[in-house]
Amino acid sequence: MHKPPQTQSLREVVSQSQGHTHLSGLQGSAYTIAASSIFDEVEKPFMVIANDKEQAAYILNDFEKMLGDDRVLFYPGSYRRPYQIEKTDNANVLLRAEVLNRINSRKKPAVIVTYPNALFEKVVTRKELEKNTLKIAVGDQISIDFANEVLFEYEFKRVDFVTEPGEFSVRGGILDVFSFSHDEPYRIEFFGNEIDTIRVFDVETQLSKEQIKKISIIPNVEHKKLEENRESFLQYLSNKTVIFAENVELLYSNLDTLFAKAEQAYSELQGEVRQLLPSEIFCDSSIIKKQLVKYNLIELTTQSGNIAYQTTPQPAFNKQFDLLVENLKENEENGYTSYLFCGTAQQAKRFKDIFDDMGAQVQYETVVMTLFKGFIDHNLKIACYTDHQIFDRYHKFKLKNGYAKKQAITLKELNTLEIGDYVTHIDHGIGKFGGLQKIDVNGTQQEAIKLVYGERDILYVSIHSLHKITRYSSKDGKAPKVYKLGSPAWKKLKAKTKTKVKQIAFDLIQLYAKRRAKKGFQFEPDGYLQNELEASFIYEDTPDQSSATADVKADMESDRPMDRLVCGDVGFGKTEVAIRAAFKAAVSGKQVAVLVPTTILAFQHAKTFKERLGNLPVTVDYLNRFRTAKERKGVLEGLANGQVDIVIGTHQLVSKSIQFKDLGLLIIDEEQKFGVGVKDKLKTLKENIDTLTLTATPIPRTLQFSLMAARDLSVIKTAPPNRHPIESRVIRFSEETIRDAVSYEISRGGQVFFVHNRIENIKEVAGMIQRSVPDARVGIGHGQMDGKKLEELMLSFMNGDFDVLVATTIIESGLDVPNANTIFINNANNFGLSDLHQMRGRVGRSNKKAFCYFITPPYDMMTDDARKRIQAVETFSELGSGFNIAMKDLEIRGAGDILGGEQSGFMNEIGFDTYQKY
Repeated sequence: MHKPPQTQSLREVVSQSQGHTHLSGLQGSAYTIAASSIFDEVEKPFMVIANDKEQAAYILNDFEKMLGDDRVLFYPGSYRRPYQIEKTDNANVLLRAEVLNRINSRKKPAVIVTYPNALFEKVVTRKELEKNTLKIAVGDQISIDFANEVLFEYEFKRVDFVTEPGEFSVRGGILDVFSFSHDEPYRIEFFGNEIDTIRVFDVETQLSKEQIKKISIIPNVEHKKLEENRESFLQYLSNKTVIFAENVELLYSNLDTLFAKAEQAYSELQGEVRQLLPSEIFCDSSIIKKQLVKYNLIELTTQSGNIAYQTTPQPAFNKQFDLLVENLKENEENGYTSYLFCGTAQQAKRFKDIFDDMGAQVQYETVVMTLFKGFIDHNLKIACYTDHQIFDRYHKFKLKNGYAKKQAITLKELNTLEIGDYVTHIDHGIGKFGGLQKIDVNGTQQEAIKLVYGERDILYVSIHSLHKITRYSSKDGKAPKVYKLGSPAWKKLKAKTKTKVKQIAFDLIQLYAKRRAKKGFQFEPDGYLQNELEASFIYEDTPDQSSATADVKADMESDRPMDRLVCGDVGFGKTEVAIRAAFKAAVSGKQVAVLVPTTILAFQHAKTFKERLGNLPVTVDYLNRFRTAKERKGVLEGLANGQVDIVIGTHQLVSKSIQFKDLGLLIIDEEQKFGVGVKDKLKTLKENIDTLTLTATPIPRTLQFSLMAARDLSVIKTAPPNRHPIESRVIRFSEETIRDAVSYEISRGGQVFFVHNRIENIKEVAGMIQRSVPDARVGIGHGQMDGKKLEELMLSFMNGDFDVLVATTIIESGLDVPNANTIFINNANNFGLSDLHQMRGRVGRSNKKAFCYFITPPYDMMTDDARKRIQAVETFSELGSGFNIAMKDLEIRGAGDILGGEQSGFMNEIGFDTYQKY
């Protein structure tokens, strides 16, 4: 690592015990590089206070690149709004607890990165945390009963299988516990009253992993602090800690603003339960000021500082590679060494390809590492440029998850099964779940699942054979036939089903083979323009997105017509895959038709395609019912003479009046939303051209094979980096709740959707919001509005010209407003499950926590199906939960709606999951 002359001065300052030093002239990532360059030499803990959470995340990422993940800790806020009971965010609680535990355990010095909202909250005192920490090591003399009692005292919950922090289970001489001090649970084996082994285990598989010697078990520090005395987080720090702050005055201002909001919230509290005063649980600027003077404080400044570095920001190239080439040559002439920091080796190769295509001879060195922002250090004569700034790409930070909530399906389902629920055992057939029971096996107690069959036959299944059991799902939820244990009926039924499924599969394979035999157009391999388009994507591709793009390109470059389905949850990046495919077709001289189900989505896609392809030699236009006769005529002529390369439209695109000069690619968004007539026309249109279908409502792949005529399938399962799950709540209509949620969203600079599907009184609802939140700018949108006005309204909302959009379900599909992070769905009980999932997907498209409120009447006033839909959509709010939503929808509506009657009949007899296996 290069070190400028100012490093020695900084080292001397850091060696002091107290003081307030100003650093100036540090631009971009030069700040974190300067701090990390002396961290090892001084052997002191560092704490870095960023201006806000986003800045903290970028600083954290830079430190992790320089020092390694294990030496850098993130101390976040807990997401809780003052005096409002909200779901605990276990990931943040765990991260906060991990930092407190690390400080208490006096391990090697680390860098802690934080921000004002985190310092605002007081924490349980150091003394109390030490008192409530159970330290265990291999060989310790301790009984499992004692450990059990301590965990109950710590308010840990006893469960059958540990899956989340704050849970524990006891099975014989084995104690499983998920401490708030580690991102994975521990498995402790006892030999009598002695600890024999301690292992980490996997939440999903429940299998043990590596052994460790000692652990600390600590409770939920956020719960504990409600009962004990609290103190500032700064009081935890060692007096040797060096504190780096971006802007101390801004820190004080932010703390006072937060404290004022807490006081306001406290004054509005109602009820008999006594709440703690703001001063008892939060810090204002006066507390932090008193604490900071005790430490060695180093602050960044834009004025002249005690230590002045000579760095300037990376120049803005705006994707103009001729400017980059010119700059690199200029650096070489002036004796500067140029470094290009690339996120991946592939990105480094992309630079080389672009320079080769340009015939440019430039000197630079590649570093495969991601930094937040580039800079030029004039003392060292080095220029450090980041790839995402050169390509004008949005650099997404990645926060530590603390703990990733995994979908351990069989264990999760076992926990949610109720006695009397039907399950299917692959060998013995359908029976009733009889609960968990301990049984004696060769003198040892084991946990087993009790299944009840016909004539009260009982079968005990070891928990190690969970993979043989599935929850029974069928059409209309009708009760299945339960046979006597050992009856030959189940084997006959399985054999009959297997034979029939084989026949169905054979028919599909024949159809697939016929399609493969057809010859299609071979699109050109990627060239310079395709590389430039993909490099200009302002976000980083997720692995699944890259894989789906590669699949689509391989299909297009083959000599058979593509028929691929790209399946991914809302907001996971399917549109970008479609844009790349469309451009590839256009570069090869073919036209592209993008078929979408709604007028608004046509407008949104047209805007997105034009923004992405604006600097490239292609023409994009769109057709929907809002276009004037003159505009429509112009588009039709452009399609006929080949001047329009890509057209986006609703079902009008398949009408006879539209003639393409040379159509080569058809992209269909959410095909299931089109009517039978449109689908029939699509079948004839798709015969000899490449077809790409996008869907956000995934269903299991084996079933997909049956339903979609053996299409190739690409699945995008990974969410974009740092995307938070949407917090979903079911509420009754309450002006007070609506006011609070709208005010909170606007206070953090966000926007709000309010879905109200009755046009006759939509103005009254908008008026109610305006009265409740007078400062809010409220707009109204519905399908009966004049087309141009509706488009202007949507564009205004996307541009942030107003705060709340009260609209009908026109916003359901595809509307992308990253700044909107709260949505209300009025009368949610009247919508289908996939519709609710789609509407919820309009929010949570940025790095902010998003909220979805389902407004419903009381449960006893809803139909059974409506109640099940609301419960399902509230339960499945994790990222990528579209699969679970689709499965629940199948269970509620019945498989007969989407399966042929013949397949559906077999599915009812043996259960959906068992049907899948065949």
